[in-house]
Amino acid sequence: MDQTLADLIATWGYPAIFVLTFFEGEMAVIAAGFAASRGYLTIEGVALAAFLGTLAGDQLYFHLGRRYGGRLLGRFPRFAGPAARAAALLHRYSTWYILAFRFVYGIRTVSPFVIGAAGIGRLRFAILNALSAAIWAVAVAAAGYVFGAAVELLIGDIKRIEIYVLGAILAAGAIGIAIAHIRRRRPRP
Repeated sequence: MDQTLADLIATWGYPAIFVLTFFEGEMAVIAAGFAASRGYLTIEGVALAAFLGTLAGDQLYFHLGRRYGGRLLGRFPRFAGPAARAAALLHRYSTWYILAFRFVYGIRTVSPFVIGAAGIGRLRFAILNALSAAIWAVAVAAAGYVFGAAVELLIGDIKRIEIYVLGAILAAGAIGIAIAHIRRRRPRP
């Protein structure tokens, strides 16, 4: 990888992981795990930045949900379906749902708002959220790291193509976000 890009990753990698996971960022963590497998970041640093970012984001969204509840969700009608699914799952599974929501596609972003609006206790949510965030951060960072090791095992010396692999991971994430955005905007029959 170009020395300038390596310096950029070393300088801004962890803050970027924190910011991106504050909002969502699975593909960013996978890409960072890949970068760690190549020696540009440490796997521990990737997991820690991902843990802190997702924990901080979901705590903020939880508190916004507690304070503004349904009014906030009501301002964004496109979240009505996912919010209803999240509320139903929370009602049915409670603790297990709080532990697992960040692994459930389609309701991950809205879940902390719904959990806050449901009146779940602050301490209970903080503890369960921290446990879930730790599991998620380690699992997703490890997935990226293992992916990098597997690519190297299959191809051998990937030094010459690692920038393309990293770009492909990030492009896949951007395409996934674009598809999800288009699907949310499309009127349902």
